[in-house]
Amino acid sequence: MSGNLAQKWKSFQKGFEAYLLLELSLSQHTVSAYLSDLSKLVRFLELHEYDCGPASVEQHHLEAFLVWLSGLGLAERSQARLLSALKTFYKYMVLEDLTSADPTQHIDGPKLGRKIPTVLTYEEINLLLEAIDLSHPLGQRNRAILETLYACGLRVSELTGLRRSDLYLDIGFVKVVGKGNKERVVPIGEAATKHIKLYLEGGRRGQMNIRRGQEDILFLNRRGAGLSRVMVFNIVKAAARDAGLPKNVSPHTFRHSFATHLIEGGADLKAVQDMLGHESIITTEIYTHMDTEYLRETLLQYHPRYRR
Repeated sequence: MSGNLAQKWKSFQKGFEAYLLLELSLSQHTVSAYLSDLSKLVRFLELHEYDCGPASVEQHHLEAFLVWLSGLGLAERSQARLLSALKTFYKYMVLEDLTSADPTQHIDGPKLGRKIPTVLTYEEINLLLEAIDLSHPLGQRNRAILETLYACGLRVSELTGLRRSDLYLDIGFVKVVGKGNKERVVPIGEAATKHIKLYLEGGRRGQMNIRRGQEDILFLNRRGAGLSRVMVFNIVKAAARDAGLPKNVSPHTFRHSFATHLIEGGADLKAVQDMLGHESIITTEIYTHMDTEYLRETLLQYHPRYRR
């Protein structure tokens, strides 16, 4: 957060915290969640170069903020909670005569440009992963696939395009080729690394019929060729069925779960955007690609499966 913008918000955030604790008697957990949600708005304003304090925020700023969070993959439930925090903040601002207008007044809910797919809880993620039979070579492959989807927030096309030469597991990163053949580097955690190595040293090593030209492809089908998008979809569906999950789960569910869990945990929004490989909608070039070590630290701190 830039110093100038932070200073514009600091005293208001302190007053809001006191209001939540003393006037509304909310729990410290709820207060922390509200302050975290407010910080997300400030971070958004900074990234998009809206140099405005709380009293200068208008409805269109908030609508753009909610659309942006939707694009990052934040679940509808989480967006609704965040909007509730913003409404509470501006109720406080009006009560204290700190602003004459409430920009949240006419916002009834997230302005979603598209329907957000199902998001799994961390417990559901674990149920799904643990339902896979690792005694079979295909089970080793499938567990590695799902671990990678959740650990890195990959699109299914990015997963099927992964090559062994894209793996830098000794330093905890993978190279990903996204839309428009644009490359990015994404951190990968110990759980996904462990299961990729198990697959490489087990089921994949024992595969004798790898097709010519497919030797570097990471995830292979029974015939020694790269996986199709449909095959990955079927793998995910089968795993969800075996885990007894009633939700409609797809490969993209892991990507949105990845983003939602990070954002709900308090991760930097720009870091999440970079790891997802989203095009920045900032028109200037002030914000360059984030340092890869910072991305790794973000995952270590905020991704549920990275925590010890």
